[in-house]
Amino acid sequence: MEPRALGSPCYGRAHRMRILELSVLLVSVVVALAAERVLHRRNLRRIRIRIHVNGTRGKSSVTRLLAAALREAGIVTCAKTTGTLARMILPDGREVPIFRPAGANVIEQRRIVDAAAAYGAEALVIECMALRPELQVLSELELVRATHGVITNARPDHLDVMGPGEEDVARALAGMTPIGAKLFTAEQRHLEVLRAAVSDRGSELVAVGEPEIAAVAPEELAGFSYREHPDNVALALSVLADLGVARDVALRGMWKAKPDPGALTVHRLDFFGRRIVFFNAFAANDPVSTAQLWNGACAAEPEIGARIAIFNCRADRPDRSLQLGADFVSWERADYVVLMGTGTHLFARAAIAAGFDSARIVFVEDLRVDEIFERIVALIGGSAVVMGMGNIGGQGLDLVRYFANRAVVAEAA
Repeated sequence: MEPRALGSPCYGRAHRMRILELSVLLVSVVVALAAERVLHRRNLRRIRIRIHVNGTRGKSSVTRLLAAALREAGIVTCAKTTGTLARMILPDGREVPIFRPAGANVIEQRRIVDAAAAYGAEALVIECMALRPELQVLSELELVRATHGVITNARPDHLDVMGPGEEDVARALAGMTPIGAKLFTAEQRHLEVLRAAVSDRGSELVAVGEPEIAAVAPEELAGFSYREHPDNVALALSVLADLGVARDVALRGMWKAKPDPGALTVHRLDFFGRRIVFFNAFAANDPVSTAQLWNGACAAEPEIGARIAIFNCRADRPDRSLQLGADFVSWERADYVVLMGTGTHLFARAAIAAGFDSARIVFVEDLRVDEIFERIVALIGGSAVVMGMGNIGGQGLDLVRYFANRAVVAEAA
């Protein structure tokens, strides 16, 4: 049977009306999306400084440093972090949680821009929340359109999404390179990847290297109430210098910055005769950064008896667990490894295959936080260095609070 034209009587009046209604609806949606895009672009133009911060480690810290320094310089500034806890930082420094009724989605960046424009912000410092390479491109080219791009570093993490290798991670991060602007980075291993990206988009690469990092004096770092990494400070100072903010003003503002909840801190406990030094490094989750923190903690406390590594695993991040499990065996020796979270068997399997003694692995996956604390204390004779790593989510932050609430001394790491 020959197909009939749409206007043929066989379709019936009701059917034709339904198709017409759908066509009108489709046109309305397209017009609404176009209008929303125009409004978003208008809001972006109202914010003269837009800093888009990306990287494997240090994104939230650099975002907070930049925002605090800009506020100190008298520039009306909003900021948004997606680190341990997603927050919007208002021009007066107050923080409000990000409302996510349907979970995290890169489109929420549009709401942040709208809010910043409503506050009359002259500057917006916004942390890139995308992982997938195509979404990193979308975040920059459609949602932020930065005047200044920042990539802190490129390390082997989220390899299931951005991998398979470390250089692939650098390529994925480079997707948020702005057009016709400046890209600042403290990355040193994959500069050629970033140079190719800025060349493609008609931008300029500003690389912060060892001389700039070494120029951050110990007394400048001593001004922070928590441990801040000199490469983060040097990178932020480079961006701020380009914006005309004097170094002394920038540092004065940075010292006032509130640290991210995942910032490295130390809590010293005297718990019924046991001396415990707990390092909160849960926000560290790539092998390079995590190894540096663990080895540094062990070196800082040479007189402590036992060394206990806690890894908070995630079943939805299997590559991370396998990476850390295989890699940590080459770090400073751990007496025990406590595995919490989900999918802990993946970490254990990789660690045992790399030569770690299975008898020294303690599984606490199904325990409450107070029970996890008790299991850790039971492993300690006289004294111990205890470090939490891998992921701050789930029970990670709760365990930090449990140690912090029992500490006799809390200090910057």
